[in-house]
Amino acid sequence: MQLADFDFDLPDDRVALRPMSPRDAARLLIVQPGATLRDLAVRDLPGELRAGDVLVLNDTKVIPARLKGVRHRGESRVAVEATLHRRLSPCQWTAFMRPGKRLAGGDRVVFGESSDRACLLAALDATITGKGDGGEVTLSFDLSGSALDAAIAERGSMPLPPYIAAKRAQDEQDRRDYQTVYAQEDGSVAAPTAGLHFTPELFARLGKAGVETAFVTLHVGAGTFLPVKTEVVAEHRMHPEWGEVDAATAERLNAIRRAGGRIICVGTTSLRLLESATGEDGVIAPFMDETAIFITPGYRFRAADGLMTNFHLPKSTLFMLVSAFAGLETMRAAYDHAIAERYRFYSYGDASLLWKQA
Repeated sequence: MQLADFDFDLPDDRVALRPMSPRDAARLLIVQPGATLRDLAVRDLPGELRAGDVLVLNDTKVIPARLKGVRHRGESRVAVEATLHRRLSPCQWTAFMRPGKRLAGGDRVVFGESSDRACLLAALDATITGKGDGGEVTLSFDLSGSALDAAIAERGSMPLPPYIAAKRAQDEQDRRDYQTVYAQEDGSVAAPTAGLHFTPELFARLGKAGVETAFVTLHVGAGTFLPVKTEVVAEHRMHPEWGEVDAATAERLNAIRRAGGRIICVGTTSLRLLESATGEDGVIAPFMDETAIFITPGYRFRAADGLMTNFHLPKSTLFMLVSAFAGLETMRAAYDHAIAERYRFYSYGDASLLWKQA
């Protein structure tokens, strides 16, 4: 397939710069292949599911992974910005950095405000020890383990998506808004945004309706924001991300499926992880590894029956995924409807509930 197959026109004013409040007041488009599209709200979700179904949510926690600093090389100084991408060791991260062409192995980078250098946590210094073909660099920090985590938490800012960051400055509200209410496991540099719509009250109503919840972990990398640059879709390569489905959760999901319950993934991250953990026989196995699964039309889904997800960028790997799940023509019609009805797009936008095509 060609990249142009996944293009569509999106008016600039459809990009949401702030989430709805309360979170479950966002709109929810119900997409059932072969059926009429229906406009609801996220708070209506319990009525769309049935007792015995299970929602699978990604409990990763976003870290303040965007760091500003200064590159030092001899007497030369250049302002730089890093977005941490993937942890390699207690003291090493890969990162996307700007301006990338001004960086080389052996460069020292001093992150944080120079006026705060008296504070130990502000001494967030690193050496560039590698530079990859895909634009990533390897940062080896002077700090390690929990000390490094604390320094990043103090000096970093939330890694808002480029299409939001380009339109407004980040503020303290984003530290709350760009995090799910159930986030537990530190490690993501992007939010699992479908989960941003959930509230404690919505979980309580789902529970009363007999809908179960299960949690998995996929640490979302900054590669999720990178555009597809190959015209032939199959030539694109995904950046690996680390995920875990523990043994108890895998067995519970298999039991729910055996009992006739449906598995509904909340977010493309949960879906990609479950599909990585599921064998050809449809059995979900424990999983603790990196995944670079790339789902495009023609993929045969093994685990998920439904998918709750936000509205995605044109020509993105995520629009390819939803097109594989519900059908390309179905999703084209759904997005045309969403644009006409002024749904809000992207990370802080509205949501859709997709049912898998037969």
